[in-house]
Amino acid sequence: MITQKYINDIAYKIVGWAIEVHKNLGPGLLESVYQTCLIEELSDSGLIVQSQLYVSIKYKGKVLGGPLKLDLLVNDLIIIELRAVDVMIPLYKAQLLSYLKLTGKPKGLLLNFHCENIVEQMIPLVTAEFSKLPKS
Repeated sequence: MITQKYINDIAYKIVGWAIEVHKNLGPGLLESVYQTCLIEELSDSGLIVQSQLYVSIKYKGKVLGGPLKLDLLVNDLIIIELRAVDVMIPLYKAQLLSYLKLTGKPKGLLLNFHCENIVEQMIPLVTAEFSKLPKS
């Protein structure tokens, strides 16, 4: 059964692997480089990773398709949006919130690799779907 604890445990592993990638590569590279290496780490650890998934736009009960594309989806539960930027702007958080809303996924992580400490800039988000799940 999927629980809040199960999802948080996966998120914890994701952050750990993101730290590992950052520790090995450091800041200053392209987002795609970090994505490739993070996918490798997550896959090697047994997690199921899908990348560059298109998100359909649902509007007033209709699926309209659309050009939205999320970076990573882990175990069909957690959306990861990656950045390699000097400044995290509110738009990035809003984008992740929109992806969570459109997909109905319970949790998202916004990770920036262009920094000294990934955890300090990380933004975790949960949805109403997450709060409906049992805690453990």
